[in-house]
Amino acid sequence: MRLLDKLLLRLIRTGELILFEADGTRHDYGSPQEGRAPVTIRFTDRGVPRAIARNPRLGAAETWMDGRLLVDGDDILGLVDLIQSNTAWEKEEGDALRGNLFMSVAHSLISRLDRLNWKRRSKRNVAHHYDLDGRLYDVFLDSDRQYSCGYFTDVTTSLEQAQTDKKAHIAAKLHLRPGQQVLDIGCGWGGMALYLNRVADVDVLGITLSEEQLGVARRRADEAGAADRVKFELVDYRDVTGTFDRIVSVGMFEHVGPPYYRRFFEKCRSLLAEDGVMLLHTIGRMGKPGSTDPFTTKYIFPGGYIPALSEIVGSSEIVKLIVADVETLRLHYAYTLEHWYHRTVAAKERIEALYDTRFYHMWTFYLAGALAAFRHGELCNYQIQYIRRRNALPIVRDYMRALPERK
Repeated sequence: MRLLDKLLLRLIRTGELILFEADGTRHDYGSPQEGRAPVTIRFTDRGVPRAIARNPRLGAAETWMDGRLLVDGDDILGLVDLIQSNTAWEKEEGDALRGNLFMSVAHSLISRLDRLNWKRRSKRNVAHHYDLDGRLYDVFLDSDRQYSCGYFTDVTTSLEQAQTDKKAHIAAKLHLRPGQQVLDIGCGWGGMALYLNRVADVDVLGITLSEEQLGVARRRADEAGAADRVKFELVDYRDVTGTFDRIVSVGMFEHVGPPYYRRFFEKCRSLLAEDGVMLLHTIGRMGKPGSTDPFTTKYIFPGGYIPALSEIVGSSEIVKLIVADVETLRLHYAYTLEHWYHRTVAAKERIEALYDTRFYHMWTFYLAGALAAFRHGELCNYQIQYIRRRNALPIVRDYMRALPERK
């Protein structure tokens, strides 16, 4: 307990953490903070402090998943947010959860190897997350299953409206014209492709590596009577052929991996028409390149990596893709994740029936950690608009303002 005690004394300055060891010994950390209730945690055995101190992020996650770390009220978001708020990215003192030097170096090496997403491995990594039981995603996503951040024109906007506005925002940036050919790289369950066809009268090819998503997307196209114009294929982006007037990719670039960034952009440039437009929507880092945390790598997104803006642009500029516009969505994902987290908590019994309590704890830790990272940490979203020819778009941004009628 001594090592964890020293860590928490250094870490928790604002807000209160109350900790009970397995033998009942109480420890208090931090100071009262207006608007934040104290968080109380309890350890069920003497090994928990050592597991957390040895590898803070993974240790806390796994002891929570295993029921060895208990949080009063099951408020894992309260615990994670308290910790993350004390290590906010904007602060100068850095992250007190980095752990020992050996673990940091070891994880950095493992993370670099995990980014090697060759074709077979990419498909396996995608299946790990996106081929889960579809009923899980119905629990916490909007009705269109948009599994990326919404676009909140107001903080009180509903999740459904924010996701509709996100699709409209992206459609406006694509500057679509009827009859154009659009490629949707990483099409998910087909919502974006079907939306673009419906509002802009375009033909869309959506590609995915998830067999579960493919089946749902094709069924939705059939049900919408759009299967002749909106097609979905199980194919790696590296194997796509043809020419497209527009390319859109939402929430897929995080799975490409830095060793393949240049190849990704080379492929996109070769597929994009001379006067074409591409919109890349991706989670990003508000600073220098980093590494994926061990919990996410092990349990949530194997092979996943969140890029810094410098990594994205540095790779695309080599292949002469012109960055026509960049927008940083600083808090939109935090608002989105608030909805996802609370919907998940409300559906605890349904999720445990689909899987088990350990899975439910894993999923809430994942959503809570992501929410705190977008609220206090280094994460944001980037929307980067690319063109091959400098006069492919109007020279002012007025065309991007259009949004659909609100529900």
